[in-house]
Amino acid sequence: MRVTVLGCSGTYAGPGTACSGYLVQAGGINVLVDAGPGTLAELQHHVALEDLDAMFISHSHPDHWVEAPVMRNALRYVLHSDGLPVYSTAETLGLITDICHERVAPTFELRAITDGDEVTVGGVTVRASRTQHPPETLGFCLDDGRHRLAYSADTGADWSFEEFGAAADLGICEATFREGTEAATHGRDVHMTAIDAGQMARKAGTRALLVTHLLPGADPEGARAEAEEAYGAAVRVAEGGLVIDL
Repeated sequence: MRVTVLGCSGTYAGPGTACSGYLVQAGGINVLVDAGPGTLAELQHHVALEDLDAMFISHSHPDHWVEAPVMRNALRYVLHSDGLPVYSTAETLGLITDICHERVAPTFELRAITDGDEVTVGGVTVRASRTQHPPETLGFCLDDGRHRLAYSADTGADWSFEEFGAAADLGICEATFREGTEAATHGRDVHMTAIDAGQMARKAGTRALLVTHLLPGADPEGARAEAEEAYGAAVRVAEGGLVIDL
């Protein structure tokens, strides 16, 4: 299994950094997880758009999905490619439909999923878990039979990778806030700090940790150090173009 970070900026895109988006490749399958602003351009450095096998979108906040209608434009009007399955919450799929003026099919096959649902794409099983974040938000676990990837999407500190059962080989966990800031003090029910991410991943037995969704202008080394202290092992900070082979 290979994971490529297309974008990792939280809330809005920072200079040279797209918002949330991850390309997961396993067994000849190409899956896009989240499609935040800027990820479509980055995706094309790695695969042709028409070679995607599925897209999973965690929730309806725009920094996680607004490239989807642009993807539809490319596939429909230029590449003439139909039948891309798009899995997300019912709310998110409704927004995509509205923006595309209801002309979604046959380019996209919209499929609503919710907490506990499992989907199989080729040899990859994807399980959804509702996280602690408004609106309905889904974390994902991707399992190809040999490796497991857990993705937190956006979540408060009371949700855990443990919701997916067996420990993940790699956990991609948001670390939006820095410890001790006012935002962290009042926002732990919607986002994690780097310390929260490290503690959660350690408790869940996650074998490797990548922290992501840092706000533009954040100190990545500071976030890494805080996450490592809580996790008890080395931690990487997401950056655009980073490739991790499991």
